[in-house]
Amino acid sequence: MILANAFCLFFFLGEEFYEASPYEPATARLSDIFRLASIFSGTGADPAVSAKSNHCLDAAKACNLNDNCKKLRSSYISICNREISPTERCNRRKCHKALRQFFDRVPGEYTYRMLFCSCQDPACAERRRQTILPSCSYEDKEKPNCLDLRSLCRTDHLCRSRLADFHANCRASYRTLTSCPTDNYQACLGSYAGMIGFDITPNYVDSSPTGIVVSPWCSCRGSGNMEEECEKFLRDFTENPCLRNAIQAFGNGTDVNLSPKNPSFQATQAPRVEKTPSLPDDLSDSTSLGTSVITTCTSVQEQGLKANNSKELSMCFTELTTSIIPGNKRVVKPNSGPRRARPSAALTAVSFLMLKLAL
Repeated sequence: MILANAFCLFFFLGEEFYEASPYEPATARLSDIFRLASIFSGTGADPAVSAKSNHCLDAAKACNLNDNCKKLRSSYISICNREISPTERCNRRKCHKALRQFFDRVPGEYTYRMLFCSCQDPACAERRRQTILPSCSYEDKEKPNCLDLRSLCRTDHLCRSRLADFHANCRASYRTLTSCPTDNYQACLGSYAGMIGFDITPNYVDSSPTGIVVSPWCSCRGSGNMEEECEKFLRDFTENPCLRNAIQAFGNGTDVNLSPKNPSFQATQAPRVEKTPSLPDDLSDSTSLGTSVITTCTSVQEQGLKANNSKELSMCFTELTTSIIPGNKRVVKPNSGPRRARPSAALTAVSFLMLKLAL
């Protein structure tokens, strides 16, 4: 009985830790955006020039060239920087709402470049960290416990669904090439961006240009006997190879290219045979003999050569007449007995004319 209760408690806790995502699985990829990121990050260009570039600054400039991106970015910057009182830096609730509008309404080719730009120096990395105005949207006087922060998120249906979607698409998997559940960077990056603007908003923990570590604003101090579960929850952000690989791949402009596990072979189609233009459509393959004979006879007549044997000319004519009659699939040979086909009076006149021409 005790074992059964322990199993039920374990099952309940395990099921609660990772909730099912209410969103449709993401099947599209960000290949076009990855290519744009490759262009703007300078991948393939002169390394010396690329090293001096601030790609996060370039991403902000690109946003300002788009009316919608510029408008919504200016809106959340203004709201998140507006001081309420000497003791209250900003209105976090309004700041989060403005951030959600920005990331929900602006195309990923702008928002992703600002969030996941590649950096070669701390100044660039600090600009990347400041993208979401962390002093208002992220940081607080004290760090709450991560499990308490998760519980607070799950009281809001939208925050709860976004967290579940992040776990579904970014949970580390060691059975795939990229460490992502379905080898899809797009799904992971989209789920990460979807959590920005909630109590569980993640962000870069420092200004390191290469060591990418993201986390919600929380810690596992004071977790008591739930410390192991708290550490596991926090590691899904701080030590997540899927998320880290996705951010680095986007910053470098190198989307994953997977070959199919079971390559499909295309059936080789037989070459298309065109019909001979000189043949009527209702003639079958059995009339091919007549076609060659017609060609031979015509050649003799055009060249004006005399036939050496009237029997040969007669056979040529007989094959010609039997081959051009539609529906007659039996070639009648000359001198084949009483069943030999007899030409009509009109055909006899034609044969006489052809004989005169040949002579």
